[in-house]
Amino acid sequence: MKILFLLFLLIPLVEIYFLIQIGSLIGSPLTIILVVLTALIGIMLVKAQGIITLNRIQERLDSRTVPGLEIMEGFALFLAGALLLTPGFVTDAVGFICLTPALRRWIIFRLFRGISVSGNEDHQKQTRHPNGHSRVIDGEYREID
Repeated sequence: MKILFLLFLLIPLVEIYFLIQIGSLIGSPLTIILVVLTALIGIMLVKAQGIITLNRIQERLDSRTVPGLEIMEGFALFLAGALLLTPGFVTDAVGFICLTPALRRWIIFRLFRGISVSGNEDHQKQTRHPNGHSRVIDGEYREID
């Protein structure tokens, strides 16, 4: 909870600082134009990549495999869109990082490096435990009334 509070406090302060610094260098009209332009370009890229990701999800579902990576990429694209709509240069930079497919996948694998995604054979090597076995826990259950 404290982390969220700090993020909601620090992110606007950092954005204001950079907007003032860049505005003093290039002028406020050009700064405003740049902020609006990055938002427009970013949203167009989010839309295009979102459609591609949605098509990949559909292909995975058609082949009866779990679209785990694609769903995580969809979430990253949603986050990128939110960051790009937020006025400021720092959030735009993070948003554009989320739009870069290689960086987006690298971040996803770093965040979820111990989790195996079923149906994603291309990335099985990266999701394996150091001893060579995947981290799948098998078990049984029964309901007790």
